[in-house]
Amino acid sequence: MKFGKRLKQQIEQSLPDWRDKYLSYKELKKLLRLITSAPAKMSGSPSEYGKAEAEFMYLLNNEIDKFNSFFMEQEEDFVIRHKELPHRIQKAVDTWGPNGSQPSDLDFKDEMAKIRKEIVNFHGEMVLLMNYSNINYTGLAKIVKKHDKRTGGVLRLPFIQKVLEQPFFTTDLISKLVKECETTIESVFPPPEYSGTGIFQGERAAPGEGIFKNTVAALMTMEEMRRGSSTYSHFSLPPLDLPDFDVIQSLQLLSPIQIP
Repeated sequence: MKFGKRLKQQIEQSLPDWRDKYLSYKELKKLLRLITSAPAKMSGSPSEYGKAEAEFMYLLNNEIDKFNSFFMEQEEDFVIRHKELPHRIQKAVDTWGPNGSQPSDLDFKDEMAKIRKEIVNFHGEMVLLMNYSNINYTGLAKIVKKHDKRTGGVLRLPFIQKVLEQPFFTTDLISKLVKECETTIESVFPPPEYSGTGIFQGERAAPGEGIFKNTVAALMTMEEMRRGSSTYSHFSLPPLDLPDFDVIQSLQLLSPIQIP
């Protein structure tokens, strides 16, 4: 699949508020065409080539700033939400649990169901942010490779070395939060028990529903893009400690049904 088509697909499968935060790949390709079609230097005045090249570099650097700003904002929000989870669970136990201040099986189940739904969506959003880093880095690497191929320039290596140091490229913290989120789910919300009637007890969500569908699509994209090359180089995507599909499927079963 060509990258432009893949990027469009990923944007469509992302969260609505995220869709203008992805790489402006079409605009960069248009500027690259201007660079390659512009005449050579003209004496006495800036060349069309120079102007097109400057616009291309300006947009490239603006895209990096856009990625960093969005990524760090989301990362900060995720850290806060992650810290709040154990407190919310403990509060539910202390208030409505069997030994709580206001024991109530119904209220306890309702509150835990709300927390469970939030955790499932939270996990999905973090996976989508990992994919956001993945797809935008790949787009940058591809567009500067096209630039060097068509212009004979040597932009690719220094530019990618710069990108590797950017906040949006570093997903170690998000990957750690994803794993911790999965541990919380496995310890607090065990997998539903099989009822013997063809469904799981407590099974509520149909395959492909809500953010689950987007999360699975993001995981498949990240794995596929890392399988795309058998060789490692400066431009390769870093290895990721991706979530286990078994855990993702457990999350799906734990996800409350969406009421129209």
